[in-house]
Amino acid sequence: MIKIGILGDIGSGKSYVAKQFGFPVFDADVEVAKIYKKNKTCFNRLKNKLPKYISSFPLKKNELRKAIIDNQSNLKTIIKIVHPIVRANMNNFFKKNKNKKIVVLDIPLLMENKINKKNYILVFVDAKKKEIQRRLRKKTNYNPKIYYKLKKLQLPLEFKKRKSDFVVKNNFKSSSIKKNVKVLKNKILGK
Repeated sequence: MIKIGILGDIGSGKSYVAKQFGFPVFDADVEVAKIYKKNKTCFNRLKNKLPKYISSFPLKKNELRKAIIDNQSNLKTIIKIVHPIVRANMNNFFKKNKNKKIVVLDIPLLMENKINKKNYILVFVDAKKKEIQRRLRKKTNYNPKIYYKLKKLQLPLEFKKRKSDFVVKNNFKSSSIKKNVKVLKNKILGK
């Protein structure tokens, strides 16, 4: 099984690029949303650590956002509780897809949380900062304060780009992205 890790800036189009491979995608953001909705243990641990912010189950993203905006250390607390669950879900994803030729990992802090292994193929999604900002501002849940707190957790983009095996330019035109990913997939598969 070839494991492809997608790297890039917040809002650079990593999820879109991940889907273009046509293989199973482990999307950490989707997993986190499921955990917030369904995992009572996670809720209880977060409520215990952040009682001032967490009110009732299922977890509400706006409560977590407030906790993060109020104090950067709250973000670290949330990560400590949520990430081991995400990692366990990822291992289940690997087991479930063990017969697939390729799996794609769309995990925002793949390198930062040392999830990537030596044999992972890293693909960096390169997009213009101006275009990313324009897209982020259109999102309904975009909060600049949260964005900058999350940015602080990330390794420098240039470092990620250097460490990547491949770079996909994202000009936010789907036809060119599809073409680029197809070429890339054939290279990875040795076609």
